[in-house]
Amino acid sequence: MNKQLLRSGTAVGALVREAQNAESKADFIHKLSIAQKECDEALYWIELLHQTKYLNEKEFKSIYEEAFAILKMIRSAIITSKKSLHNS
Repeated sequence: MNKQLLRSGTAVGALVREAQNAESKADFIHKLSIAQKECDEALYWIELLHQTKYLNEKEFKSIYEEAFAILKMIRSAIITSKKSLHNS
């Protein structure tokens, strides 16, 4: 589980970095969409680590809240970018 969380968690940052260097608005949205999926997967592993007692309540809340905030930022960027793409 720890390795899965490490993989999905680090993928988010890499994909956001890739999105910053996207070749087009559509490519930017695509890369952020993959980052969103990886972030959601990381949230799943965090939940599982909590349920299996690898994370105590305090650790879980702190990590989960930060990861969820990142997910919300990515989703917001996707929504804004899609609106901008359709209004062009």
